[in-house]
Amino acid sequence: MTRFAQRTNHLRPEGAYEVLARAQQLEATGKSIIHLEIGEPDFASPPHVSLAGIKAIVAGQTRYTPPVGMASLRSAIAEYAGKKRNLTFHPNQVAVSPGAKPNLFFPALAVIDPGDEVIYPNPGFPTYEAMIGVAGGIATPVPLLESKGFSFDLDAFDRLVNERTRLIILNSPSNPTGGVIPLADLEHIAEAARRYDCWVLSDEIYGQITYEGLVVPSIASLPGMLERTIIMDGFSKTYAMTGWRLGYGIMPEELVNRVGLLLTHSVGCTAQFTQLAGLEALTGPQAYVAMMVEASHPRRDLIVDGLNNLPGVHCLRPDSTFYAFPNIRGTGKTSLELANLFLEGGVAVLPGSAFGVYGEGYLRLVFANSYENIERALERMKETLQKVL
Repeated sequence: MTRFAQRTNHLRPEGAYEVLARAQQLEATGKSIIHLEIGEPDFASPPHVSLAGIKAIVAGQTRYTPPVGMASLRSAIAEYAGKKRNLTFHPNQVAVSPGAKPNLFFPALAVIDPGDEVIYPNPGFPTYEAMIGVAGGIATPVPLLESKGFSFDLDAFDRLVNERTRLIILNSPSNPTGGVIPLADLEHIAEAARRYDCWVLSDEIYGQITYEGLVVPSIASLPGMLERTIIMDGFSKTYAMTGWRLGYGIMPEELVNRVGLLLTHSVGCTAQFTQLAGLEALTGPQAYVAMMVEASHPRRDLIVDGLNNLPGVHCLRPDSTFYAFPNIRGTGKTSLELANLFLEGGVAVLPGSAFGVYGEGYLRLVFANSYENIERALERMKETLQKVL
């Protein structure tokens, strides 16, 4: 067989889709499975947003747009994102993309040269390590510490950051942990980024899904950081628009121009009607978003309290997202072993090892599900543990 290029050799499927496929195979045999593996809201997109997209299609707004997005949407994003972070952004600092992932991959391709070191959180979103490898960078994981609410291990960070570090990736609030990096830790990381002249890519896509009135700080707001920070955000989580494929990045204008060229020569542009739906999401009523977050709050408490009542399990209460990340070391099982046992017992969850080496000993559970299903899932997990412990 004709050989393949090596740049894709390190890529692996995303764990959530692998578990989903196995769960669906079991369902096809008649087995009941409660799905706590896929990281998306269980609500439909806001009706007024969907209607805006439908009207746009009917009106023939299905044409090409500029690669970095429609001017009206870029302006709305700049205003919305600036208000949320108490910053001022210009529309020319915004790059719209089909889904948020291109605004992870393309800025990385634009700033990483082969051999550059890239620091990223572990356990963390698998795409970080994937994109580092595709860009030819050296992936350097920093542990997230449960004892710090899953913020960075700053001692490890200080040992790893150096003059060869080109990019530091942050994810706050975090997938898979639900943890938030406190301001003092961001200041520590920012000082290192300035000292070593690094870029920072800050994945903030869960920033609006918080509890108890928490406001998540952005590293871009710290002195000297706006000109070296890439903010990645999107519509999938906040507005339950996962299938619409709409995201954006905010970054220095010169970098937007380079990302725009990568968009031009890859996806071309984001669908016009999708962008118009996104414009409605940002400028229309926000009550639906508040309702989704309010509905998630009791679900979070239910699943965390339930997990803490399982033998060998303890779980921090996440400040944000719709993820619980329980420590399961007390069960004596690996994360993959326990995830497989729970799947056999009718609950699909992800092993922490799917998010990197430092995720071993944990599971990720998505509580974007009904209160009743979460109750049933907890009972099934309890029954499973009673059989194997």
